[in-house]
Amino acid sequence: MLGRLNHVAIAVPDMKAAMAVYQDMLGARLSEPQAEPDHGVTVVFVELPNTKIELLEPLGDNSPILAFLQKNAAGGIHHICYEVEDIIAARDHLIEKGARILGDGEPKTGAHGKPVLFLHPKDFCGTLVELEQV
Repeated sequence: MLGRLNHVAIAVPDMKAAMAVYQDMLGARLSEPQAEPDHGVTVVFVELPNTKIELLEPLGDNSPILAFLQKNAAGGIHHICYEVEDIIAARDHLIEKGARILGDGEPKTGAHGKPVLFLHPKDFCGTLVELEQV
């Protein structure tokens, strides 16, 4: 069911500072910041030869990563994203196996313009998992 690793997301309290770390210190290529109001975040993608790092900054007072940053003031790994060929088939399989899908269980459009779902971290070794249909 799982495909490639799509990205690892890192929540950051200050996007400009995080971008400088990746660009100036590590020499990484970065996307332009992209507001994702439906997800309550601004994202920047760090392009790597084999995957991406997604930097996440809260967007608005209802951002789902605010609570994460309150517990982890310097930021940190927020979630990991795996690719799947058919997100509905993956969702149905996971529900059948007892996994919990966050939200209403219906895919939303993610930052890449593709359907995504998030899986409860308690079902996946303490890690928030995102699935993205490719």
